[in-house]
Amino acid sequence: MEPMTNPSSNPLGLIAGQGALPLETARGMRAAGHRVICTALSGQARMDELRPLCDVFYEVGMLRMGQWIRKLKKHGCSEAVMVGRVGKSEMYERFHLFRYVPDWRAGRIWFFRLKHDKRNDKLLRALADELESGGIKLIDGRPYVPDSLATIGPMTRTKPSAHMEADIAFAWPMLHRLNELLIGQAVTCMDREIVAVEAVEGTDRLIQRTGELCKRKGWVLCKASNANQDMRFDVPTVGLSTLENLHKAGAGAMVLQAGRTIILEKEKLLARADELGIAVIGHE
Repeated sequence: MEPMTNPSSNPLGLIAGQGALPLETARGMRAAGHRVICTALSGQARMDELRPLCDVFYEVGMLRMGQWIRKLKKHGCSEAVMVGRVGKSEMYERFHLFRYVPDWRAGRIWFFRLKHDKRNDKLLRALADELESGGIKLIDGRPYVPDSLATIGPMTRTKPSAHMEADIAFAWPMLHRLNELLIGQAVTCMDREIVAVEAVEGTDRLIQRTGELCKRKGWVLCKASNANQDMRFDVPTVGLSTLENLHKAGAGAMVLQAGRTIILEKEKLLARADELGIAVIGHE
C-alpha cells in the first residue's frame, strides 16, 4: 500500500468532504513531501481548519465536478485523494437539485449513468470514472494516514468480556454477509442477536437507535467494509464523537476491520476509550 505518486515531482489533489479525515490526510500528504492542492466541497468541509494545511485551497460546489477538475489540473495534478463523508441523505431532500445545482458532468452521472441505480457504490465508481475522464485519477488515501488505521487485536487496555466476545463472534460473519448485499458497514449486537443495521443514516444514528432499543449496557458495535469495496473513496472511519456516542448509548466494545478502518485522532480515541471502559478491537 505504497503511495502511487512521486513526492518530489507531483503535486497531489485533495477533494475534501466532512469531518477530520481531510485534515489528517492533508498533514500526511505534506509529511510525504507533496504540495497539497485542495478542492474543499462547499457546505461539507471544515474550511477554516483545512485551509492552513494546504498549499493551494479552493472552495468548490458539491456537484460541480468540472470545477474540481479545472482547479486541480491548473496546478499540475493528475492524481487526487477524495476523503471525508458527503451527506448522501441530503440528496434525498426536497428540491435538492435546486440547492446543489449540478454541472454537466454531475448531471450526466445522476441522470444517465445512474438513472436506474443510485446505490452509493455505483455513485462513487461513476464519480471516479468521470474524474479520470477529465484527467484526474483517484488514488487510495490510506498510505497517507498509516498510523490511523485499525490494527489486529485489542487496541485498548480495556478488554471485552466473555459475553461481548461471544457477541463479536456471532455478529462479525453476519456483518460480512450484509456487506456482500451492500446494505451497510456496521451492525450492533447483544446476546447474540443483531439489534440494528446501518443504512444511509450513518454510524452515529445507528448507535443512537441501538441505545434506544437496547436498555442494558454492554452491547457491541462491529464495523467493516465490503471485500470488493473500492478503498479510494469509501474507507470506514470512526472518531472521538463515535466513541462518545457509544458511551452514551451503553456500548461495551467497538470492533473495527484492521487495515481497512481509519481511527481519527487514534491515540486520543484509545486513551478516551480506556477512560470510558470501552474495548476497541481490530478484527481481520
